[in-house]
Amino acid sequence: MLDTIINGNNITSEGFIVCLMASLVLGAVIAAFHSFRNRYSKNFLITLVLLPAIIQSVIMLVNGNVGTGVAVMGAFSLVRFRSLPGNSREIASIFLAMAVGLATGMGYVMLAAVFTVVIGIVTMALVAAPIGETKELERELKVVIPENLDYAGIFDDVFSTYAEGTKLIKVKTVNMGSLYELIYQLTLKNASQEKQMIDDLRARNGNLEIVCGRIPEKTESL
Repeated sequence: MLDTIINGNNITSEGFIVCLMASLVLGAVIAAFHSFRNRYSKNFLITLVLLPAIIQSVIMLVNGNVGTGVAVMGAFSLVRFRSLPGNSREIASIFLAMAVGLATGMGYVMLAAVFTVVIGIVTMALVAAPIGETKELERELKVVIPENLDYAGIFDDVFSTYAEGTKLIKVKTVNMGSLYELIYQLTLKNASQEKQMIDDLRARNGNLEIVCGRIPEKTESL
């Protein structure tokens, strides 16, 4: 069942069409898996759909020719330098599409289908699992204070009332050095008390700017 449908170097038109259609279908499946709970662009999904078919066609054109294979490898290496780095999930989807294209280009259509489905199901399971997600009550807090205030421990009593844990992440000067911006990460005791906490902070910092929101997700790149 997982054997190749291509006999040696003899590629028939029927075999080429079967592999091409399989590559396009599996590319669409990979694009669907990639779009699950993920930010994406239309152009990237189109790339995932077409990439297996392109790789498959190139593999069939090479068909054992070492010189042509080296030339094609050099051409693909140039594409890397004309592309922006993507995040880790995008890179994984591209490698999956390339692996499927290699498999279908060698005639292993069923192997490519099984591989795509298994990797896709594992990806969806990992995305749905609560691994590495920001907790519901975690917040990033940015507070601006005048330069004449000592920021060390200035809000400790407020944080002890409304938060379970607080960490000062960064301090920077703003407005030509006349103000300090303090950036905290904290975990609220109760989400309904968030407004009251901000009001208490405003009374302490002279009603200057305060920003409180969810901790932004990190964007990994490879």
